[in-house]
Amino acid sequence: QVQLVESGGGLVQAGGSLRLSCAASGRTFGRYTMAWFRQAPGKEREWVATITGSGSSTYSTASVKGRFTISRDNAKNTVYLQMNSLKPEDTAVYYCAAGIQYLARQQYEYDYWGQGTQVTVSS
Repeated sequence: QVQLVESGGGLVQAGGSLRLSCAASGRTFGRYTMAWFRQAPGKEREWVATITGSGSSTYSTASVKGRFTISRDNAKNTVYLQMNSLKPEDTAVYYCAAGIQYLARQQYEYDYWGQGTQVTVSS
C-alpha cells in the first residue's frame, strides 16, 4: 500500500512558476513509476508527465514540454513537478499517481493516487 500526499499548489500569475511535491509512504518508493495528472473544471483528467522508478527516464505531454519538469528524490520518497511559464490553461487540480507499468500514461495503469492540489493561474 502506498499513500500519496501532494502539496505546493496555489494561485500564481501567468508566466509565473510553482513546484508541486508528492510525498509517498512506504519503503519501496523506488520501485514505482510516478506520474502527474491534472483535471481542469468540466474536463476529463489528463496525463501530464511520468518518471521511471530510478528517475532515469521521463515523458511528458506536448502541451507542457519545455515548461514542466518531473523529477524525484528516492531518498526522500518524493516526486516533484516544476512548472514554469504557467498559463491560465494550466489551471487544474493536479494529482500524483504511483504504478508499476514502465513509463505509463494511462490512468488505469496507476494503482495509487493522491488527493490532489489546486493550481490556479490568473491572466
